[in-house]
Amino acid sequence: MRPRFDYGDEVRVTRNVRNDGTYPGMETGVLLVRRGSIGHVQDMGTFLQDQIIYTVNFLEINRIVGCREEELISVSDSWIDTRYEFRDKVIANRSLAIGGEIIIESGLEGEVLQVFRDSPGGPVYHIRFPGRTLQVPEFCLDGAAQS
Repeated sequence: MRPRFDYGDEVRVTRNVRNDGTYPGMETGVLLVRRGSIGHVQDMGTFLQDQIIYTVNFLEINRIVGCREEELISVSDSWIDTRYEFRDKVIANRSLAIGGEIIIESGLEGEVLQVFRDSPGGPVYHIRFPGRTLQVPEFCLDGAAQS
């Protein structure tokens, strides 16, 4: 197990990092670092002897957070920001059809299962609507009201 990043490397976090209960002074579940944020590797270690954990300093928000290696990419790697991510609730902002048959009515709520940032034409998502999973372009979706 060799680390992909080294001390001082500039990295980008690829998903929102929330407090899992180990970050002091903040409630569990609170957003610590937003996906796309850039930080610098300060330290590294292991968890359960099979996961590399990096201590990353996010200077813009003055926060030092532990990140798993799979949550980070080099700042020089391609990055396309998206409006939604895994588990976000979304609403179809138009009716969606397959072969001319409408299968999802405008206004129906779904949940993001997967994000594809590098698709031709912009980001697309696998959305689980009631009874059906579809690949939907970002422009066909609006955010659902948070409860």
